[in-house]
Amino acid sequence: MSLLLNGTLFKQGNFLCRAFSCSSLVYTKQWRISKGLAVNRNAEGFILDGPDYTFLDGRPTPLLNKQKLRMLKQREFASKIIELSSEIDFAKELYQQKLKSAEKEKQRILDDRLKPKGKALLK
Repeated sequence: MSLLLNGTLFKQGNFLCRAFSCSSLVYTKQWRISKGLAVNRNAEGFILDGPDYTFLDGRPTPLLNKQKLRMLKQREFASKIIELSSEIDFAKELYQQKLKSAEKEKQRILDDRLKPKGKALLK
């Protein structure tokens, strides 16, 4: 037994779905994503990012809510980048110190070996 409702074929136990759409919205969305743009073209741009008004005497306009959020997000990213890069630098220095200490230990062991005595020492 099967049912056909609004272009979707339902079978008992199995669901077969077919989407009927004549618009190119899906392709536009995929194109925008592939180009690194926002999915919604109205989510960013000069009209949304720019100030709503300007002062005639040249004073700066207050930041919009989205601008504040974007600035805070960028500051957070920058602080995270600085933190992680300092951790990487610390790890590199620690690794170099470990290599140097291992080399010193190896040299100390070689220096502590038995020394030649007698005529071999005088040579």
